Amino acid sequence: MPDLEPAEKVSLILDTPILGIVGFSGSGKTTLLAKLITELNILGIRIGIIKHAHHHFDIDHPGKDSYILRHAGAKQTLVASKHRWALTVETAERKQDPQLAELISRLDLTQLDLVLVEGFKHVSYPKLEVHRAVANPVLLCPDDPDIIALLTTEDLQVKSALNLPVLNLNDTTCIVQFIMDFIRKQHD
Repeated sequence: MPDLEPAEKVSLILDTPILGIVGFSGSGKTTLLAKLITELNILGIRIGIIKHAHHHFDIDHPGKDSYILRHAGAKQTLVASKHRWALTVETAERKQDPQLAELISRLDLTQLDLVLVEGFKHVSYPKLEVHRAVANPVLLCPDDPDIIALLTTEDLQVKSALNLPVLNLNDTTCIVQFIMDFIRKQHD
């Protein structure tokens, strides 16, 4: 399923900063996100995540009550315990994925300091590009003015010509500091 149209803008007026992690499949986006969430939580930053999936997915599994009820025809299934709750919403078949702004509106932003988005690379919002040449030698940042930094371990010949910060993908501390500066700038 193709990504969203480039014309979509995340145009909500938000107090909560939104920052994307984009890159080609296999570049290490999810691995990086897991590390960033851990480090940002240590700093007291409350994180919300939106992840784009390119296929059908299930959060419950065959044999579980929620799975049985959803497959019986429930359009919304909310499963709750004292530890967490999850809402699954069945949607009519669409020609394209949901709009990022629509998904952001589903979050309780009053409980978050930052929303990290994995994917939605064709949407206009601030993004960090994760690049590994082994996953794909092409860079997204030359064609995307919304990418505010490149995260890579590659020794890129074109780094100086990119006109944006290039951070070591393995230096989580440096990336976290960049994100903290980003959050502060959003509140200035």
